[in-house]
Amino acid sequence: MSTKPSPSPPSQDQRQFSLGWKTAATFVALLAIILAFYTPLRSTLSKQISKFSSQAALNTTRAMTTTNGTVHGPAPPVRVTKRPWDLRGHADHGWLYTYHTFSFASYHDPRYQEYGPLRVINEDRVEKGTGFGTHSHAEFLIWSYIVNGELEHKDSVGNLENLRRGEVQFTSAGTGIRHSEYNRNKKEDCHFLQIWAKPNVKGLSPTYKTRKFTDEMKTDKLVRIMESVDRHSGKDAESEPIPMHSDVSMSASILSPGKSVTHELVAEGPRKVYVHVVMTGKKQPKSGGARVKIQGVELGEGDGGFVNGASGPGKLEVESVGDKAAEFLLFDMGKGE
Repeated sequence: MSTKPSPSPPSQDQRQFSLGWKTAATFVALLAIILAFYTPLRSTLSKQISKFSSQAALNTTRAMTTTNGTVHGPAPPVRVTKRPWDLRGHADHGWLYTYHTFSFASYHDPRYQEYGPLRVINEDRVEKGTGFGTHSHAEFLIWSYIVNGELEHKDSVGNLENLRRGEVQFTSAGTGIRHSEYNRNKKEDCHFLQIWAKPNVKGLSPTYKTRKFTDEMKTDKLVRIMESVDRHSGKDAESEPIPMHSDVSMSASILSPGKSVTHELVAEGPRKVYVHVVMTGKKQPKSGGARVKIQGVELGEGDGGFVNGASGPGKLEVESVGDKAAEFLLFDMGKGE
């Protein structure tokens, strides 16, 4: 015959816990009654709670700021938006075969008017023995990046020059200039990039500058071609970039398959970056060809990439992932006017 064990008497700890819980419950009930009938006390407690919450929020904000008061919340992600080669504006005039990254001439797209100070990137092919007749410009920075062939430049301030591969001819139109661009070669078309940017200073006198950047200089390196006068060394050496009055830095590279280069953003704060891959033919190859990758996005021949969310100090890596060397231009810009 079994007997059930008698229940043990509550321990001292259990009695203290029970007493403590009952005391707390009684206190809460009394506080609720007081708050319900005593308005001044309720108001005071409400203000104290509000003050505590505000101070906590302020402390959090202070923890996210530097000494100059700049808020350092999570940085926005760097995003690359592809500009496909065949969705650019396009015209075939016979003597001129061209693609427009931004609205130009008869091509107009309100989504692609400009990007920062950058206003024009035209990838032009001028037929042998033809060219652009004399025409006027004012208040634009204009430069030609020669890919292949020859291009004669002649202007109203006495410059006359025949440009070849690797040469970059720059004109600050300023208060006004007239010029022509002509392919005098009878055997070969000229392939070049015509680029315009907005100046940050108006009323400048027209200026002219030519530099040559060889394939050897650009092979597997990122070479500065154009630079804002605010960042330029002031030296007039052949290895120096061409200075201009705009918050634009332009670099160029001829990147072998499997190689990569790193671009360090040229200024602190938000930057607009654009990458353009130079074409080797009139159309992008259906397979293979030159290709680069930036932030996980691949760009083929003629493609461009709008890089948003970049902020200096910082870096961007460009990798060559095609089956031939990729020649590309990289623009690092401020927000523009």
